[in-house]
Order: sequence, then structure tokens, then C-alpha cells
Amino acid sequence: MKRGTGGWWGGFALALLLSNIPTVRLWAQGVLNEFSYDNLRLSGIQIDAGVLGASDMMGTTVGGIRFDYGRIAPKVRLMFGLSYFRTQYANEARDRFERRLDSLVNPSTPDTINLGEIRLSDVIGDVDFQLVFPQGRGITAYVGTGVSIHVRNGSGAAIDGTFVDDALDIITAGLNGTLGLEFNLSKAWRFTLDGRGVLSTGLRTASLRTGVMYRLKAGRQPAAPAPPPAPK
Repeated sequence: MKRGTGGWWGGFALALLLSNIPTVRLWAQGVLNEFSYDNLRLSGIQIDAGVLGASDMMGTTVGGIRFDYGRIAPKVRLMFGLSYFRTQYANEARDRFERRLDSLVNPSTPDTINLGEIRLSDVIGDVDFQLVFPQGRGITAYVGTGVSIHVRNGSGAAIDGTFVDDALDIITAGLNGTLGLEFNLSKAWRFTLDGRGVLSTGLRTASLRTGVMYRLKAGRQPAAPAPPPAPK
């Protein structure tokens, strides 16, 4: 029986994949070997603030504190953060919500629900892994990703104690993306410029913040590489 061209190509691709498995395994092992918990320690404390925009929300300010916990790999640092913002629903989003409620509660008499101002606050805890790129003397760029936990609370004179209030009071998770620069002001102090995007349940946000970071002694110099193992 003749084997089609597709069969030959499939066999060739399978053979190529199998022959390269050791190489891929060694490469993956080399990457994983760069990750270590030995250098993880509190290395810096950052305070920042800026502007935030969110889907269906009015623009607002956001503030936070961050903790640099050192390098988990030669060019990857671990950051923990806690942030807070409070905003309110934009008029267009609130009007859409009122129309939906009207259609469910009062289908025969529309435009009878007026929710007034609806506020939303969010306390955010996040963990980021940031890849750092020194940009010459005194400047460091970084890009990162991570996860976050959001504790939200909705409020408003017309919704307090209602099912709408309950629907806005949630705890949910999110995905983060960061991009920023650090400028050395002195041996211990850094000026930071940070852009952050967050995708979470029911809310997408983007913020631009500036801040200052104090580098502890453990974070002022790159960690020395571990000595090579002694020959057996």
C-alpha cells in the first residue's frame, strides 16, 4: 500500500520531534536552574500614586505600596503590592444598568428606576514577576506580569442593602501587566514611573503612577552568583 505525502511528512515531523526531546529537556532544565529562592529577601519599599481609568467608570486616583522581595532569577524580581482606589460608575454605564433593571422589574412602566450615584472601591493585593533591563548608568527598565486579588465594595444611597449592593460586593482575581522605569536618585533612593493594566471579573483598569522606592542594603547591589559546586 502506498503511503501518502502527508503520512511521510507526519512521520518525518514525529522523528524530528523525538530526536530533539533531549535538547529541549536540557534547555528547559537550564532555564529552571536559573530560578532560586536563595536570594529572596526584602530589598526595597516603594510608595506610588497616579491616575487610573476603568471600564464603565469615571477616572480617579490610585495609590499603593510595593515590596521588592529580591531576585528569583538573575534578571527576574518578585514584587508584592497593595493598592486602593475609589471611583463611581460613569453616567452612560449607570443609565444602561437602570434600563436593564426597568425591563426586569417594571417592563410596563419604563424609566421609573433612578439609582443615583453608585460608588465602587477596590482593595488590591498583587504578586508580580518583573524582568529587569539595565539601561545604562542609573536607569532600569522592567516589564512584568502577575496575578491579583480584588476586594470590592459598592455603595450608594439607592442601592445600600439591596441585591445591587450585594452584587457589587465581591472578591475576585485578576491578571496584571506592568511596564516601567526606575531612575537612581542616590545609592538608596529611586524615582519610579509605572504603567499597569489589570484584567479582572467585571472590570478592566489601566493606571499610570509615579513614586519613590527606598532600597534596603540587601537590594542596593546585585546578588553575588552562587559558587560552582565542588568537583566530586
